Amino acid sequence: MKKRHIVKEKKDFDKAFKLGKKKSCKYAYIYIKDNNLDNYRFGICVSKKIGKANVRNKIKRRVKDIIDKSKLLFPNKDYIIVLKQNALDAKYCELNEDLIEILKNINE
Repeated sequence: MKKRHIVKEKKDFDKAFKLGKKKSCKYAYIYIKDNNLDNYRFGICVSKKIGKANVRNKIKRRVKDIIDKSKLLFPNKDYIIVLKQNALDAKYCELNEDLIEILKNINE
């Protein structure tokens, strides 16, 4: 995932949580908010309750890989993905199917 496609600042996360639309799936919640930029951006949140840093980073890498390989066309919005606790036990293919399905529904 390229740097221009990543939400990094806390104020952008907070705006998406307060003003954005919320969708949920089996393994994650997704907050969607319009941005005034010329590209889409993704932010990924994983709670410390899920595990230690290496476990949280592994899940984030999986989600980034799923987004990169999805080949979906995203409108110019901010997408904040908050992973649920059961995402830890999910296999890659299950997580992939779930996230791709919800992202397709959002884009339609």
